[in-house]
Amino acid sequence: MAYRYSRTSESQGFFVEYKVVCDNKQYQSQLAISEWAFYVPGVNEKPKFAYASCNGFSDYRLMNTAENPYRLWDLMKSEHDSAPFAALLMGGDQVYADSIWSAIEPLQKWNELGIDEKIKRQATVDMKKKIDRFYSELYVSRWNQPQVAQILATIPSVMMWDDHDIFDGWGSYPEKLTNCPVYQAIYGAAKKHFELLQVRGPQNRSLIGNLADLKHYSMSLKFGTYTVLALDNRSERTLSQVMSESHWNDIAAALNYCTSGDLLVMTAVPVVYRDFAAAESIVDSTPWEEEVTDDLKDHWRAKEHQGERQKLIMRLLDNAKMRKGKTVLLSGDVHVGCLGVIRDKRETSSINIHQVVSSGIVHPAPTYIQWLGILAITNDDTEYLDENKSITADMLKPYGSNQYIRARNFVTLLEGSDNKLWVNWMLEGKDKPAYPLVAQ
Repeated sequence: MAYRYSRTSESQGFFVEYKVVCDNKQYQSQLAISEWAFYVPGVNEKPKFAYASCNGFSDYRLMNTAENPYRLWDLMKSEHDSAPFAALLMGGDQVYADSIWSAIEPLQKWNELGIDEKIKRQATVDMKKKIDRFYSELYVSRWNQPQVAQILATIPSVMMWDDHDIFDGWGSYPEKLTNCPVYQAIYGAAKKHFELLQVRGPQNRSLIGNLADLKHYSMSLKFGTYTVLALDNRSERTLSQVMSESHWNDIAAALNYCTSGDLLVMTAVPVVYRDFAAAESIVDSTPWEEEVTDDLKDHWRAKEHQGERQKLIMRLLDNAKMRKGKTVLLSGDVHVGCLGVIRDKRETSSINIHQVVSSGIVHPAPTYIQWLGILAITNDDTEYLDENKSITADMLKPYGSNQYIRARNFVTLLEGSDNKLWVNWMLEGKDKPAYPLVAQ
């Protein structure tokens, strides 16, 4: 690659121009554009962020019925052309790999077996080659869409995976299935391509784990006065844990280094969201195990993960108290947009941590009937997180929309002259939801 940039002073933002230098004429002819540019804000400039998730379809029938699937990527480009984004944060499901079960014939046949037989079967050399090729072609196909490619080439990005980057529900299946040879072969190929194309290699200096023996891909990086902490909630996920003890220690160390400014925490599944406890209780009393459990056990409020959720919340509250800046959780996964808040009133000056959910930029929202079903088996009552009822979690209503934004969307984040971090949901339809976030 070759780079070129110029600026008159550090206080001014500037564009860095770059081009891909390719000696192979065959590949040169395939490059529709060979030069791009990305924006670097000035030292005292407030950076403009975009956050998006769920860039694809969990079911090919949805793809066939979606009108203009990449419309919001066009809208993001329009926003970028008007006032450039400094960074794009992508919170999971950058690709949807669920078609792996129908695209690879050996996996089709394996999937028809009973669970005991599945566990015994080895992943053949041919199967592994086809799985590896599947993920390679998946990324090329999804990210080579013109609207997506243009944005990824012109806005620096931080990405963290979620289950669909592997396949639906990864980590929330019974341990005997997760650890079987075929599942592990799939995970190995998905991990290889995630590390290469989303993390950009195991030597990424933002990784907070042991680079000599990576067990997870959580990252922490400074961006002006902001710290971005991206949590890897898939690499070590099982039915009984979200992150290992050593992983939690890495997160604690990263938070100890975050002593000033504002903190953006990327966690793909929302920490503050509707409660699925009633539905989970019903499923736990049935033999349906692997068929439906993964959808419920993915949530932070699943009973097996409540302890880790509480650990995350308390550590973020402690950090916010010390840092005295804004703390914002950024999530996706649920295919609606919404806003939540954790309030800590244990002291005279309360601390607020806000949860911004944006999902999905391509995946359609639930239909009206589907949403009624979700509402019927969940609730969003005030949640009390300590015995004195001084720490609470609630859903909020953004200005200019319903409480839950049932439309495809992404968000922009930009601090205004009022020192509030303004969140704007960009979506299909006439609504223009927004909300100002403050530290206290």
